[in-house]
Amino acid sequence: MKILEAKSISKKFIDPVDFQVLKNISFDVNKGEFTTLVGKSGCGKSTLLYVLSTMDTDFQGQLIIDGQQTGELTKDQLAGLRNEKIGFVFQFHYLLSDFTCLQNVMLPALKLGKLDYKEIEEKAYSKLEVLGLSDQALKLSSKLSGGQQQRVAIARALINDPLIIMGDEPTGNLDSKNTKIVFDIFQELSRSYGQTIIAVTHDEDFASKSDRIIELKDGEVIRS
Repeated sequence: MKILEAKSISKKFIDPVDFQVLKNISFDVNKGEFTTLVGKSGCGKSTLLYVLSTMDTDFQGQLIIDGQQTGELTKDQLAGLRNEKIGFVFQFHYLLSDFTCLQNVMLPALKLGKLDYKEIEEKAYSKLEVLGLSDQALKLSSKLSGGQQQRVAIARALINDPLIIMGDEPTGNLDSKNTKIVFDIFQELSRSYGQTIIAVTHDEDFASKSDRIIELKDGEVIRS
């Protein structure tokens, strides 16, 4: 089942000079697939991720998520799609330091507003439990290790049961031990829970163990 379809996506930067960053990129991502985007710095992979996430709408081509043509949606509709169907994990965790782990995980669900507070709280606990952090739920996020903080960020990305988790260098700030923990979590989410994952990474070992590698060079897909 296709979750995401990219059709002939191209993008140009015009400031300070004309530069074609993405060139006619097409591929599909299926439900439950753990896909990594790789390539040298400047090849366009992070730009592509931001297009796929609908955070960047200034491109040519078509992006279809869960059967919806995103180019036909208003800004508010796109924001709703992002909050409901896409979970984000970045290189830096972006947790609120004066909030507990539980409160951080709850935030996207509170924003979405589909459940009441108690339901969201219970759901947040369950996501932390999946990531082995339920015992840290009431700790301030600033009191956790870097690896634990990134796992809280993954729990936060999962709270709305998104169709797709998108990661931009999700292990970029972690040591090898915590990189393996995060990879194992992604693999478990994909294999056991059918979670679709698209992650940009420089880590060749991380990419090699994913289900599928899409490699970019000079804005073009050279392997998919």
